[in-house]
Amino acid sequence: MRALLARSSQNLLRSAVLRPEHLSDGLLLQTLDECHHPSALPTLETLHSHLDDRNLNSNPSIAIKLMRAYAACGDTSVAREVFDGMPHKNIVFYNVMIRSYVNNSLYSNALLLFSEMGPRHGVKPDNYTFPCALKACSGSGNLCGGLQIHGSVLKLGLDSNLFVGNALITMYARCGTSAYAFQVFDSMTHRDAVSWNAMIAGYAQNQQFEQALEALKEMVELKGPRPDAGTMASILPAVLSTDASNVEFVRSVFDQMLVKGLVSWNAMIAIYANNSMSKEAVELFSQMEIEGAEPDAITFASVLPACGELSALALGRRIHECIRWKRLLPNMVLENALMDMYANCGCLLAAREVFDNMQGGRDVVSWTSIISAYGIHGYGQDAINLFKHMLDSGLKPDHIAFVSVLSACSYAGLLNEGKLYFNLMTDNYNLVPRIEHFACMVDLLGRAGQLQEAYDFIVQMPIEPNERVWGALLGACRVHLDMSIGLIAADHLFRLVPEQSGYYVLLSNIYARAGRWEDVTSVRKAMTSKGIKKLPGCSNVEMGNKVYTFHIGDTSHPQSQEIYKKLNVLFGRMKELGYAAEINSALHDVEEEDKEGHLSVHSEKLAIAFMLINTGPEVPIRIRMNLRMCGDCHCAAKLISSITKREIILKDTNRFHHFKFGVCSCGDYW
Repeated sequence: MRALLARSSQNLLRSAVLRPEHLSDGLLLQTLDECHHPSALPTLETLHSHLDDRNLNSNPSIAIKLMRAYAACGDTSVAREVFDGMPHKNIVFYNVMIRSYVNNSLYSNALLLFSEMGPRHGVKPDNYTFPCALKACSGSGNLCGGLQIHGSVLKLGLDSNLFVGNALITMYARCGTSAYAFQVFDSMTHRDAVSWNAMIAGYAQNQQFEQALEALKEMVELKGPRPDAGTMASILPAVLSTDASNVEFVRSVFDQMLVKGLVSWNAMIAIYANNSMSKEAVELFSQMEIEGAEPDAITFASVLPACGELSALALGRRIHECIRWKRLLPNMVLENALMDMYANCGCLLAAREVFDNMQGGRDVVSWTSIISAYGIHGYGQDAINLFKHMLDSGLKPDHIAFVSVLSACSYAGLLNEGKLYFNLMTDNYNLVPRIEHFACMVDLLGRAGQLQEAYDFIVQMPIEPNERVWGALLGACRVHLDMSIGLIAADHLFRLVPEQSGYYVLLSNIYARAGRWEDVTSVRKAMTSKGIKKLPGCSNVEMGNKVYTFHIGDTSHPQSQEIYKKLNVLFGRMKELGYAAEINSALHDVEEEDKEGHLSVHSEKLAIAFMLINTGPEVPIRIRMNLRMCGDCHCAAKLISSITKREIILKDTNRFHHFKFGVCSCGDYW
C-alpha cells in the first residue's frame, strides 16, 4: 500500500512538471502537498506559477499550503514573500511562518517575527505559537529570550498547557538549566510521554546521567505514560558508558514496550555496543531481523563495531552486502565502521578496499581508522606513510590520529619515528598530549628496551600517570627482565587497580623468569588472600556462522580426540624442525613439573588444530584470544603456518599476529 501511494505521488509530481496546465485545481493542490523535499523545489516553482495564472494564490488556505511547501523544500525566503503578500494575516499565518523558520534552523528570524507580531501587527500568540518560539530559543541557546517568553506564558495563563510546558522543559534543558526544567516539569498537573522524555533528555544532555536514570525509573514505577521510542532516544546519552545493571534496566524498559520502532532498536543496540557488550548487541540485531524490523544506516553503524569486537566476520560481511543492496553508500560513518570491522576481524585488505573505494571523500576519522588498522596489524611503516598522505591531503590530524600513528610506531618498534610524531603533535599542531599519548610513548620506549628513559618520561609527565601508563612499563619490564623498574611499576599498579589480576601475573612472570621462586609464591599468596583469580585463557574461532570457544586443556568439544591427535602430529613435525617448548611461558600458569605438556594444550593451539581439521587450505585461520599470546604459542604458530602452508591470523589483547610461511607480521616484536 505504501509503495502504491509513493508511485501515485511520483506520477502526480511528474505530471505537474510535464503538463501542469492539464491538472485540475484539486490535483494541482494535491500535488502541492507532495512537495516536501528540496528536490521538489523546481516542481513547486512551476505549480506556484500556475496557481498565480489561475488567481488562486490569494486564497488564504492555498497561501498557507504554499508557505509550508516552500519551507519543507528549504526555501524560506519565498515562503516569507507569500506571507508578506497576504494583506490580512491571522495567527495561523504567523504560526506557519515561525515554524518554517524554526524547522530550517533560522532561529533569529523566528524570534524576530514572534517579537513583532503583537506590538506591530496586533496578533496575539496562542498555545501553538509559544512552543515554536520556545523551540527557537532551544535551538539557539537563547536563555534570555526563553525567560521572557516564559513570562508571557504565565501572563496569558498558558503555563498549564501540555505542549507549552513540554516546550519550556526542552528550552531550559537545552540552555543548560536543568534545574529550571525540573521546576516546570514538577509543576505540571498533567504529563505525557513527551514531558518525561524531555526531562530525561534534559538531564542526559547536561551530563546528569544519574538523574536521567532516576527519572526513567520513576516514569516506569508510576505506571503513567508508557516509555516509547522517544524515551529510548532520550536515555541513550546517559547509558553509553555505564555499569551492567543500568544496561539491564534499560533493556527491561525496551522489552516492555508494546511497539518497538526502529529508533528503539537502534538505541538498544547502540547501548550494548558502547558498553562493550558486543555479544548482546549482535544477538539483539539478529532478534530485530527475526521480528521484521528493517535496519537502517544507524543500525548498521552501531552493530558493525560489535561484529569487529567479536571477530564475527561472516555477519560483518553479510551486513556489508545489505548496505550495498540498500544503496546506503557513500556514507562516511558507515564506511568508517566497515573499515574498523574488517580491521578488527583481521581482514586488512578488505579494510583498505573500503578506504580506497570511498566516493564521498574521507575525513580525519577515515584516515585514522586505516592508520590504526595498519598499526595494529604490525605494518608500522605503511601506517606512517598513510599518515603522511593524510597531511598531504590538507586534513589536520587530531588527538586520536596521533594516538593511531604513535601506536603504530610502538607496535613496529619505530622508536625515532615515534619520538618525531610526538614532538610534531605539540610543536607543529599545538595539541596538548593526553594520557593516551603518554601511554603510547612509554610503550614505545619500553618495547625498544629503553626502560630507564621510559621511567624518567613517566616521572616528568605533567599529568598523573594512570593504569595504562604503568601497565605499559610493567609489560616492557617482563619482556626485558628489568626487576627494579618492574617492581616500581607493579607497586603503582597495585595501588591504582588492586583487583586487576593481569598485573599480578606479569609480576609473577618476571620473578619466575629470574628464578626467584619465593617471590613467585608470595605473589600467588597475595592473589589468593585478596580473592584475585587469574583470568582463564580462551580462544574463539568462527566457522559456518557459528563461534567455537576453546579453553586450556579443553576436552568438551565433540572433535576433541581428532584435535589432540592432530596436535600430536604437528608437535612431531615441529620437533623435527628444532622446536623446543618455551618452558618460561608456563611458569606463571602451573605448578606441575610437566610444563611442556601444559603448554601443548593452550587454547590457541587447540583452536588452530580444530580449524586445520575442518577447513580447506584456502581459508585463513582466524582466532581471537582474551589474553596476550604466550611465547611458546607464538613460536608454535609460526612453525605450524610453515608446515601446513596455512595463514593464521590471531588477535590477542594487544595486537594482531599474521603467521605465514613461518614468519609473523610482528617480527617477534610484541
